[in-house]
Amino acid sequence: MKLILLTFSSSKEEWFQEAKEVYINKLRHFVAFEVEALKTSKMDRSQREQKKRWESEQLMKFMKPDDLVVLLDEKGKSLDSEKFARWLEMDGLNKSYKRILFIVGGAFGVDSNVKDRAQLILQMGPWTLNHLVAQTVLMEQLYRAFTIIKGLPYHNQ
Repeated sequence: MKLILLTFSSSKEEWFQEAKEVYINKLRHFVAFEVEALKTSKMDRSQREQKKRWESEQLMKFMKPDDLVVLLDEKGKSLDSEKFARWLEMDGLNKSYKRILFIVGGAFGVDSNVKDRAQLILQMGPWTLNHLVAQTVLMEQLYRAFTIIKGLPYHNQ
């Protein structure tokens, strides 16, 4: 089983590189985990639909038929940390998936092909988050979920 945070390359912020390494190291105690940043196109804001379509095609190319796909979207389902941990354990880890992909789409979102392919569309809250912040929050919640699953003293109930 491998968990992959799948996103698009964006600005290189030193704080994010540090946070990413911290959470990669923490998560690797529980599961194979990596962050995969696909190259984005150089289209500008006036080409938002073309960029969304192109990026969605790149995501679809990365996916394998037997992947469990979780899309992060502000209009998705809301789960608290404990419910997310239970979902991850029951619908993800206890199934025969080789990979679970957690997708943080591009600046303009993803098209219906990616949304239709996702088994879970999950929100982090009603706010729109910067991609690097969203990735950091997701990694922290994945780490929190594993500590809940394993009964480790991190999450305060």
